[in-house]
Formats: sequence, structure tokens, C-alpha cells
Amino acid sequence: MFKEITVITKRRNELRDITEEIRAIITESEIDNGVCHIFVPHTTAAVTINEKADPDVAVDISRTLEKIVPAGWEYRHAEGNSDSHVKSSSVGVSEFVLIKDGGLVLGTWQSVFFCEFDGPRTRKCIVRVSE
Repeated sequence: MFKEITVITKRRNELRDITEEIRAIITESEIDNGVCHIFVPHTTAAVTINEKADPDVAVDISRTLEKIVPAGWEYRHAEGNSDSHVKSSSVGVSEFVLIKDGGLVLGTWQSVFFCEFDGPRTRKCIVRVSE
């Protein structure tokens, strides 16, 4: 199964939980055991897995990336979003998550986050579920 999730972001740098959307796709696929591949087809966005229980973790990740890769540094790319490209490459544009008994195999505190680095925008995230 191959599906697209639309992700609407509200800030330039934002981590948005997309775990429930992915779970719905797995349920629809009716695959009990397999793998879920999550891919972000954008050069200024990414996907990661991390803690959701404390929302400050996502804020801390976003703020740390902003500090490590600041906007306005002496980049050569003329569009003004080079920091977004660097953040995307640093975090990565895909994740694989195992599926067991029809559910995502995630740790107790883990969720899947779409990472926006050049928003606000309307983005897409591609999810492929297979046995």
C-alpha cells in the first residue's frame, strides 16, 4: 500500500506528530506484520522518531537545530533557506518502522514527527506499507 499524508505547518521550524495518520494507513492496509516506510519528498523538510510524551522535547529539538544551523549565516544559496536544506539533510528524509500485529513497533514514548524547516507550508509525506 502506498499513501500520501498532507501536512500543514504553521511555523518556519516545527515538528508535527504524524503518528496517528500513519497508524490509520496501517489499519487500512490490513497488513499485520511488515514494514512501514515514511518518506518526505522535500529538500527543506524531514522525518524523525522521538519522544511525544513531553511536548518540550520537540521544541528543544527544533530550537537546538536552529542554534546549530542558524538562518542568516553566510550561505551561498541565494534563496535564503540554506539552513533549511542543511537541517533536512542532517535529520534525514525517511524512516522505517516495523509493523507487528497490525501496529507500529515504537517505544513507549516514541512518535513519528514531520520536521518542517522552511514553513509555513502545505507539505506531503509518503507512506508505504508492505509485508
